[in-house]
Amino acid sequence: MAESFKPFDAADYLDSGEDIDRYFEQVEKTGDPRLILAALGDIARARNMSQLARQAGLTRPGLYKALSAEGNPSFDTINRVAEALGLRISIRSR
Repeated sequence: MAESFKPFDAADYLDSGEDIDRYFEQVEKTGDPRLILAALGDIARARNMSQLARQAGLTRPGLYKALSAEGNPSFDTINRVAEALGLRISIRSR
């Protein structure tokens, strides 16, 4: 019998605030904007998307679109989502 696997989704493993903090901290260190956006999407899916959209002042479909691989959100949108998730995006010298 062939084995079946489901696709990996980081959101399935972000069970606590501590997990989320560690995950985002490591992703942020990469400096890769696409990876940071993907991580915000993972974290958002691990939380309640509808509630998060309201807190960020976005529609639920707008939030999904902004955080999708095809999304191109403004910095303001990224910052509002991060704030609604209790995260802070920082910029520092190398």
